[in-house]
Amino acid sequence: MIDQVALLVAGLVALFFGGNWLVRGASNLALSFGVSVLIIGLTIVAIGTSMPELLVSVQAALAGKSDLAVGNVIGSNIANIGLILGATGLIAPLSVKAGLLRREVPIMILASLLAFGLTFDGSISRLEGAILLLAFVAFNLLFYRLARRESEARENLQADLEESPDGGLSRWREFMFLFAGVAALVLGSRMMVEGAVNLARLFGISELVIAITLVAFGTSLPELAASLSAAYHRETDLAIGNVVGSNIANLLLILGVTAFVQPISVDRGDAQFEFIIMIAFALLLIPFTRHQRLGRRGAALLLGAYVAFVIYSLAAGSEIPMADFLW
Repeated sequence: MIDQVALLVAGLVALFFGGNWLVRGASNLALSFGVSVLIIGLTIVAIGTSMPELLVSVQAALAGKSDLAVGNVIGSNIANIGLILGATGLIAPLSVKAGLLRREVPIMILASLLAFGLTFDGSISRLEGAILLLAFVAFNLLFYRLARRESEARENLQADLEESPDGGLSRWREFMFLFAGVAALVLGSRMMVEGAVNLARLFGISELVIAITLVAFGTSLPELAASLSAAYHRETDLAIGNVVGSNIANLLLILGVTAFVQPISVDRGDAQFEFIIMIAFALLLIPFTRHQRLGRRGAALLLGAYVAFVIYSLAAGSEIPMADFLW
């Protein structure tokens, strides 16, 4: 018990420092390269903070735990919207520049529908995994083009380069902060997941439910820490981009790699129902894309919906013992 508490405390410390390092590195790099912080959040930060989901889902699939592999992605995406945007929006109302999220949120919804559609035959094959990966590559090519068009910080970049002779060295330093932040977030989340899963096993909760609640919460801790830190520093574009980008990465990259490594079987009942809930949470963001702002009322609604989802999932799935698996 003492060891598990120590793991949880160490994980929290790692998440705190990791979140701050990541926000510093990402925001400064965005300025340095002349692109918006939102673009950095949608790509580099989103992929980095999705690494725990990749580790969990691939290891689960290789161990024959398809429910855990799929449930982790579904639950993480629900947590990203309900828990992370909800909690972050309560700290500071989230706003973003007009137009950007009108592209990204629909892409996230389309990615959700694509992944859901591939489950109708009861599995995600290697070929279907390759399709998801190709879609992820196409998404990143789109954002590469958007990044090249971004010119908001270009004038600042020129001024900074004129005033600072060590601009290249500064970029490397910020890259180090970015990667150190991601590493600390991944390590911290793993510590917390290990403690949480060990405790949950004692209560005989089903594998799918554990995946979409505790494990998904744990693997979403990097996104949570990064977004909370970004909101605290008033980098709301980074907080939003991290969530939307992570959800896209989970659906296309994580599921794609997992299925390509080991084809995944999908329960046509419970897992597909959870997919529908995930899509419903994604649809809740549509009003946000129209107004470019998530106030505290909207954030409280998202957070309340997430709490209700977790309570329902735990109550509905507590009869089946969880399989002996720990990432």
